[in-house]
Formats: sequence, structure tokens, C-alpha cells
Amino acid sequence: MRVMVLGGTGFVGRHAVSALLARGHGVIIGTRCPARAARRLPAEALGCERREVHFESLTSCYVWKPLLAGVDVVVNAAGILRERGSETYDRVHNMAPSALALACERLGLRLIHVSALGLRREARNPFLWSKLAAERAIAATSADYSIVRPSLLDGEGGFAADWLRKFARWPVHCIPMTARGRIAVLDVRDLGEAIAVLCEARGNSQWREVELGGSTRRTIAGHLAALRGLHDDRPALRLPVPGLLARAAGALCDLLHVSPFSLACLELMRRDNLPRDNLLTALLGRAPLPVGRDLPALRPTYPSKLTIAARIRFAARELLQ
Repeated sequence: MRVMVLGGTGFVGRHAVSALLARGHGVIIGTRCPARAARRLPAEALGCERREVHFESLTSCYVWKPLLAGVDVVVNAAGILRERGSETYDRVHNMAPSALALACERLGLRLIHVSALGLRREARNPFLWSKLAAERAIAATSADYSIVRPSLLDGEGGFAADWLRKFARWPVHCIPMTARGRIAVLDVRDLGEAIAVLCEARGNSQWREVELGGSTRRTIAGHLAALRGLHDDRPALRLPVPGLLARAAGALCDLLHVSPFSLACLELMRRDNLPRDNLLTALLGRAPLPVGRDLPALRPTYPSKLTIAARIRFAARELLQ
């Protein structure tokens, strides 16, 4: 079976490529810059065919046809964190995947579309809205599709995942006061393997909508604490950030393209973002890989007699070491 992985040099795409190759399938890498793809691909994928793909210009089903020549299954793992020029949320997350679904319908190809958990009709953020619009357009076709909704991902080589791992090591964690929702963080290797299994499930309506997550439910604060627990037995000091200030920080990060924190992230963290029916075990035949290490729940963060000012001085000294 020949599978084209769109966004094949990205965080999710690379792991899907590795899993597909491990299962004996032929893989075609769809990427914006085929000439520079080698430095981002796993070693086993260096011999794979590469095709140049620009989502912002692939908004009609007809222009997809030549790109899909010789392909049996398409995995769409492409996406953008922030808009840049003609690469808008609507074109990359909605219009191009919608056109791709129509092309797959006409060509008789299977489509695995990687979306996200937590998309709601009342979503105001354009990032979230564009993802939801694509899901609706794909579901309206008669293509052989699976829409995959993973939880927050952890693993080596992901922009957001690497940033969270670094932030978790800090002795102070600034947590938005509105970030009360729980997440089931998923190891990206599990997602890659699940995608590979879904590629083989042609014509099975059981896998139309696939929600995936890890085995542990934590808030974002708990996730950061679990990541910190892998390297340090001392919990970090948590500083609550008022909602208005958190929104201002998210807007500033969106404007400056700094860090993965954004208004969309803040909106997702406000409520539980968990799989309604976690199908990971059903797909893989095993439990999810663990993410992080929880510290003892009753252990105090710092000596209880320290004043707030002393706690901050203590944390500052750790940062400067």
C-alpha cells in the first residue's frame, strides 16, 4: 500500500511515516520544501519519494489530482500554528482539506485527517473554527475517511512539546486561573502508530471519528508538574495568572509568534478536553505510553513557614543557578 503523508516532515507526520514504514508500507512525503526535508526526516524515511505541496494554493479538488497519482491512502497531518501571508487558517485548515476530501472521494482514496480535540460550535478563535469547518466538510462527502482527534501531544521534536518540557523545569509555573480543564496528554509515537493502523482499515465505518488520548487525566498545571517530575523531585511554585492578563499574553504571543501559547490554547484550557471514547487501546491492542511522572500529592512545594516574598526569592535563586 502506498501512503502519502501530507506534512510528513512535521511532528505528527514524521511519526506517522516511521510507523507506516515499520508496517511495510510505501510512503510518499508531502512537504513544502522537498529539498530541505532530509534534515527533518527519520533515517529510515530518507529514501522515500517527496512531493512539493502548498496547501494555501490547493483549494480546489482538481488541483489535488496530479499530486495524488499512484497513492492508495492520504494522511493529512499538515497544519499551521499561526497565519503568515497567504497561509491562513481558512485556506490551510479548511479549504485545502475540504478540497482534498472531494478529490479522495472522486479517486476512491482513503483519507486520514488529523484534527484536534475540543472543537466546539461556539468556538470564536479562527484557528479552532477552521479546524471544525474542515471536519464538517469532510463528513459531508462520501469519501472513505477517518477524522482523528488527538489530545495534547508529548514527544521529542515537537515545537509545543519541547517548549512545555523546558518550561516544566522552571521552579515557577505561571498558570492561567481559567485553565481548569483536564487533558489526556498523548505520546506522539502512539498517535503515529494509530494513524498507520487506520490507514489499513479501508471501508470500516467504525473508525469515522477517532478520539485519542493518554491514560492519565491532568490539568495543564498537573501536566507541567508531571513533566518536571521526570527530572526534579521538588514541585514548582505555581503562580496563578488572572484571566485578563492571560488573554493579553496570548494575544501578544499570537502577534509576535512567540512560544506555542496563544488565545486558541487558552480557550481550549478553560474546559475538559478529553476523548469521549478513547479508541487508542482498541487500535493498538495495548495501553497508552506513559507521559511524565506524578509526584506525591501531599508533598509541600516549599517549607510552609516561608512567606510569599521568601518563596519568590527562593525560586529566583533557582532560576539564576
